[in-house]
Amino acid sequence: MTAVLGYATPREAWAWARGVLRAHRSRAAATAGCFLAAAAAGLVGPQLLGALVDEVATGGRSTARIDLLAAAFLAALVVAAVLRRSARWRAGVLGEELLAANRTQLVDRALALPLATVESVGTGALLSRATTDLDRVDSALRQGVPEVLTAVVTVVLTVAAMVVTSPLLALALLVAVPTVVLPTRWLWRRLPAAMLRMLDAWAGLASRAHESTAGARTLDAHGLVERRVAGDDDALVASIDRERDVRALHVRWTPWLELSHVLPVAATLVLGAWAYGAGLASLGEVTTMVLYVQALALPLDESLWWVEDLMVAVVALRRVLGVRVPEPSAVVGVARHDGERGLHLEAVRFAYREHRPVLRGIDLHVPPGERLAVVGGSGAGKSTLARLVAGISAPTSGAVRLDGREVTTLDDDTLRGEVLLLTQEHHVFTGSVRDNLALPAGDHADDDLRAALELVGLGDWFATLPDGLATAVGSGAVSVPAPVAQQLALARVVLADPGTVVLDEATSLLDTAAARRAEGALDRVLAGRTVIAIAHRLHTAAAADRVAVMEDGMIVELGPPGVLRDADGPYARLVAAASD
Repeated sequence: MTAVLGYATPREAWAWARGVLRAHRSRAAATAGCFLAAAAAGLVGPQLLGALVDEVATGGRSTARIDLLAAAFLAALVVAAVLRRSARWRAGVLGEELLAANRTQLVDRALALPLATVESVGTGALLSRATTDLDRVDSALRQGVPEVLTAVVTVVLTVAAMVVTSPLLALALLVAVPTVVLPTRWLWRRLPAAMLRMLDAWAGLASRAHESTAGARTLDAHGLVERRVAGDDDALVASIDRERDVRALHVRWTPWLELSHVLPVAATLVLGAWAYGAGLASLGEVTTMVLYVQALALPLDESLWWVEDLMVAVVALRRVLGVRVPEPSAVVGVARHDGERGLHLEAVRFAYREHRPVLRGIDLHVPPGERLAVVGGSGAGKSTLARLVAGISAPTSGAVRLDGREVTTLDDDTLRGEVLLLTQEHHVFTGSVRDNLALPAGDHADDDLRAALELVGLGDWFATLPDGLATAVGSGAVSVPAPVAQQLALARVVLADPGTVVLDEATSLLDTAAARRAEGALDRVLAGRTVIAIAHRLHTAAAADRVAVMEDGMIVELGPPGVLRDADGPYARLVAAASD
């Protein structure tokens, strides 16, 4: 099963939005109602001001009526402001709920991705979708949607009020149609594709920055810093160019938007002057209509600009929803070797890149219950072999079978119940010690957790914790040193109790004494189970049933450690070099 960090279709993005809105329909309806009430209240002010102008223009002598109209005008402004604030608060709360749903779904999908997929696309690519893209969606949900809703409702109701107040003067709005509709249509046709290219470019830059930081020591060791910096500079230039492409579209569109604000006001004044002179409109009506036209400029301007942000958010949402695992497909043409026991590798070859093989024809049989140590120099292919045995990567050619079943055909749940890979990289999750230990599937009593800690040599460390298993560890809590983190990972192996364990230099961060204690504990727990240990320290190999020596992607020597040590071959040379 493979997963692809692609893009959801626009239809899928809108379907997600409709689904979460249906799930929060009551809050969404209340929010929409507040926006409608706020927009309606905002229309009362110009009407009252127009009536006040007419009252003064006609020589009304009742100061009480003028005072009443002025007071009503101020009250209308206050009511509109209160309703608008309430509507935006409700929209913000709704946006946070929708964002929480999106974050939860993203985490669920990300955790379901095969490790090989995460590594092939780079953690930076996934990180950019979980941070930058979700931030864009967050901004749109909390600010963009409320602003657009407010603006659209305000524009619609204002136009309706203009038509009711004076159908004749409302015709002045028609002059703005060509300057708004045609340029905006031109912009919206080109903007989504330009935004997608821009987001991809910035995501690529973020991914490179993350990888450059994480691999800084490796780059320095191989003298690749200058080349990497040059590549990062090229990625930055490309991202800026894609950003400029988007801004170039804005530069061509903005003058038309500004013109659409001026033309209706001018047309209303000209038409209003003629209508007033002809007795077709009162001075108060002309004043009201001019105020309405001016009131249209701000919400129209904000709605068009916020729509652009919503378009960016839709593109970002498509990227977020693109983190998904396809449905498993049926595997055809893979024979099951019934009756075969243990681990079998037949003519296994593997390459991360074409024509650059890492493994070159591995043939190996590991019987059930055997402990095999794999040793060799850096770059010999040991960790790659471990990945293939654990089913993280599939061989380029050949077969890897466990008890007669092709490893790559097993579903994730079955595979993880059969084979567990423990690498030299470990993570302490923010939470309690209990939470960190109980990650393997199954029910684990507190006594089991404490026993696992004792077994891997963490009894003394555990005794120092203030709250025992409930002690919070990780960021902002009790600090966990790297060796302790590695031993916690070994404790999880104890609790998971798999049939086959692949240890990829799993004790490399421990000092020699701690490593011996942890491996001794594993010897007791994993008795009778198959163990393949990628050995960093040769004492690990000395305790194994057999040793496989790898050089240049091939197994060049295989046998019991004592026999190989006396054979004066590659293993004997490694032992001699370690003794010097």
